[in-house]
Amino acid sequence: MNNKPIKNAMTVDVEDYFQVSAFEPFIKKSDWDKQECRVELNTHRLLDLFAQHETKATFFTLGWVAERYPELIRRIVRDGHELASHGYDHVRVIHQTPEQFKADVIKTKNLLEDISGVEINGYRAASYSIKKENLWALEILHETGHQYSSSIYPVKHDLYGIPDAPRFAYRPFGENGILEIPITTLALMGKNLPAGGGGFFRLYPYLFSRWALNRVNSSDKQAGMFYFHPWEIDPDQPRTHGINAKTRFRHYLNLNKMFTRLERLLKDFQWGRMDEIFLHTDRKL
Repeated sequence: MNNKPIKNAMTVDVEDYFQVSAFEPFIKKSDWDKQECRVELNTHRLLDLFAQHETKATFFTLGWVAERYPELIRRIVRDGHELASHGYDHVRVIHQTPEQFKADVIKTKNLLEDISGVEINGYRAASYSIKKENLWALEILHETGHQYSSSIYPVKHDLYGIPDAPRFAYRPFGENGILEIPITTLALMGKNLPAGGGGFFRLYPYLFSRWALNRVNSSDKQAGMFYFHPWEIDPDQPRTHGINAKTRFRHYLNLNKMFTRLERLLKDFQWGRMDEIFLHTDRKL
């Protein structure tokens, strides 16, 4: 009997604090270059942390960031991590036509490949904005040479989610189509609870998050997937003014605790890249 711990996927959405969807009404894209950029320094801190814990991860990276910090992109690859696409400038798919989406993913894929010298296989939509009404995006990703997407969150949420979507990796359009790898959830009392990181990881007590991921590994016998952003380890980031109370709570909650919790997470579980965990085993799905 194989008692070897299941390896989970560690992922980072490489974007800066002012690029989050919740700040769209307050910070114009035309003003992005006027902001204090902190994504480079924060991502280097994460690369150092992963090296310390001998962890490989997948970095879903904005083309906008890659253009401005090409040496950061090269370090991600040089350190043995997977480079993947997060679109060019964090436009949610629900705000794009199929033609606009296709142009965006082609532009970003080519840009990341030119800078890094490696093939880009993965994609994650801004704010998990692939929903039932725009599943055409997955077909376009397949057409443009992406092997997998990680863009669907099987939860009920005010900003995203397909609550009845499969909880684990699947091929929506048959065995020759793209592989969708949903954000990890825990099935509990008839509902899917977020268990894959982000703001919920900062909201929940760490022990609950650890228990939930352990439950996915032990009961579901599935690899989990964890995601977060470089700005989440940065409690000193500039504050955005004019935002409402809900947005302020979601964005700034427990930023001062995030780095320490990540250190614990890296010690408590086995971690790896998305492509190594899911693409090498997907034919049995």
